[in-house]
Amino acid sequence: MAVEVKIPPMGESITGGLLATWLVQTGDAVRKGQALFSYETDKVTSEGTAEVDGKITIAVAAGTEVLVGQVVASIEAGVSGNAPAVSAPAPQVPAKAVQVLAPAPAPKVVTAKSGAAAEVSPAVRRLSAETGLDPAGVEGSGKAGRVTKGDMLAALSGQSPILAAAPAVVAPSPAALPSSAPTAVVIPSREGRTTRKRMSPLRRKIAERLVQAKSETAMLTTFNEVNMAPVMELRKRHGEEFLKKYGVKLGFMSFFVKAAVQALMEVRAVNAQLDGEDIVENNFYDIGVAVGTDKGLMVPVVRDCDQLNFAGIEKAIGDFGKRARDGKIQLPELQGGIFTISNGGIYGSMLSTPILNHPQAAIMGLHNIVERPVAENGQVVIRPIMYLALSYDHRIIDGKEAVTFLVKVRQLIEDPQRLLFGV
Repeated sequence: MAVEVKIPPMGESITGGLLATWLVQTGDAVRKGQALFSYETDKVTSEGTAEVDGKITIAVAAGTEVLVGQVVASIEAGVSGNAPAVSAPAPQVPAKAVQVLAPAPAPKVVTAKSGAAAEVSPAVRRLSAETGLDPAGVEGSGKAGRVTKGDMLAALSGQSPILAAAPAVVAPSPAALPSSAPTAVVIPSREGRTTRKRMSPLRRKIAERLVQAKSETAMLTTFNEVNMAPVMELRKRHGEEFLKKYGVKLGFMSFFVKAAVQALMEVRAVNAQLDGEDIVENNFYDIGVAVGTDKGLMVPVVRDCDQLNFAGIEKAIGDFGKRARDGKIQLPELQGGIFTISNGGIYGSMLSTPILNHPQAAIMGLHNIVERPVAENGQVVIRPIMYLALSYDHRIIDGKEAVTFLVKVRQLIEDPQRLLFGV
């Protein structure tokens, strides 16, 4: 009995996507629960699995746009198929064949008998320009020792020696002299110099949302800088004990998430969204954390960050990061965030203006930590400094509120004990 393999449902708002890759081939034996193909939508990447044991027949090629519920293959239940293919060893090439296929030996270089330049033909001149071989270094077989095209080809193939001689001065032919006639411009062919591939549904959605955020919001960015020494010292003192107790490393992101939550509580305009002509203030703290993958940027949401401790936030971020890179993120995990934090510093970014994650009204960008000289109490000292950037929708967030938000984050990071007391 043939069992149809269909594109699985991915959520109410998703009607189709891209059948990215097949993990099996027609005729292969598959087992129930085995991953058969990867399927990309504009939001998530998922896998389709086999419902029964049997032999599979693929009906739709990889790289095809498909709809939810569409049949892409069938499985003959209970029928044995091909075993996984094993690569055959490379055939042994006979020694004689190797000699025939071997590249020509490098041309030999011997001392030239004469350094005098001889007139060369246009064919020799053209071959010299194409290959870089100077005719003065080739032994000529023509009249009066003149170098022929055959001599050039023989030297290039290694059948005759190349003479080590001073470069000869070749008199230009009349055709090579300057002319008032216009020179033809040769445009090189693009064939083989470019690669074309279709945008994935996820990349298309990212592009659409970025353009939407730029065109539908009055986006503005403000900056500040923060001394990371207190947080770095705290991590150094308690990092090992934290890892032993919770099984996860104490990173920087948990500090910034907690600082952002505290700042959102105090500067409520940043924790708001525009809905038509209404301003909707949020009374919860679901923070999106941008994660880079080989297929594009994803922003899973850590829920109720105000109720999580540092370990809870670090575990959530670590789990999201792994599953995002493995294509295991589910659609509901990407929805409903009220504020986003993007850390370009892990890639070495020094400064950027992050684009809003529409319909959110603000996003905070973190950057690389660099030691810089700063003034403290009248003294110049070296401190690990990070630039912070807050992009915001100026329609509902004023500059005063944006700056106040970043200053609050800076205060909490430079005095992290404040996070324990909420001050």
